[in-house]
Amino acid sequence: MIAYGFSEYGGPDTEYLLDLPVAEPGPGQILVAVHAAGVNPADWKVRAGNRKDTVPITLPAVLGREVSGTVVSAGAGVADFSVGDHVFGATASGYGGYAQYTVLNASSTAHKPESVSWAAAATLPVAAGTAYDALARLAVGAGDSILVLGAGGGVGSTVLQLARADGIDVLAVASTGKREWIESLGAEFLASGPDFVDSLSRPVNGIIDLVGGESLRAAATAVTAGIPIVSVADPVLAAQWGGSGVDRDRTTAAFARLADLTASGIIRPRIDHVFPLERAGEALALVEDGHVLGKVVVEVR
Repeated sequence: MIAYGFSEYGGPDTEYLLDLPVAEPGPGQILVAVHAAGVNPADWKVRAGNRKDTVPITLPAVLGREVSGTVVSAGAGVADFSVGDHVFGATASGYGGYAQYTVLNASSTAHKPESVSWAAAATLPVAAGTAYDALARLAVGAGDSILVLGAGGGVGSTVLQLARADGIDVLAVASTGKREWIESLGAEFLASGPDFVDSLSRPVNGIIDLVGGESLRAAATAVTAGIPIVSVADPVLAAQWGGSGVDRDRTTAAFARLADLTASGIIRPRIDHVFPLERAGEALALVEDGHVLGKVVVEVR
């Protein structure tokens, strides 16, 4: 099979197309013919070596953590998925998504509703899943207000959609080019930059951080002490204010919830760029640049 990955930790120059054998699924696993793969900042961070302690790999490694596709075969003990099923999920440890075939753990796979496109389904496990888990961790409800740092990307925009559905008001910090998109999702826009805290129009009941660093520090010191803070980008810094990171729920049940929310229109993945597998490097470069609006997808078949 053809896949796209990297040969050593480093920059984009380590990436290339790979010619690999198709794997056999182990017990509790399924082999999937990939239709689409989501592209995320975590992908280039793995390639750069920033995730060595949390993402074990064998070089050369295939990039990508989330896919949609059709079940080709199933390993021993798999009861809920059959050959021909349309599914989406998170790739199993040691496998990547930018490929013609990949392996998923059945426990981290869900059926794809027919009303949800292959591309949209491929964006759910990482970005939408992180948004759902972060908001659940924050434990706020209807009538509350939250501050979202880095609200214009795939995770942030999904937080905005889920919050609106739950009656939660959002003050959303992002670059000015994303203002129209953020306001269309019902959030109050705040331009990112060193002075964004001066634009806070009301108290907030929690913070979801997707940026970290000085932005998180400025936000945490500007709001009422003791409010919950959940940081995807900088959990160590968030802990200084009593906050935490996000415990991801990558189970079939969790992904099925995301599928239902997407099929019902509560989650509307915005996909602005779709690249074929042969141009996966361009897709990842666009995400690594950091200014993309919405999601980037690699379309395989």
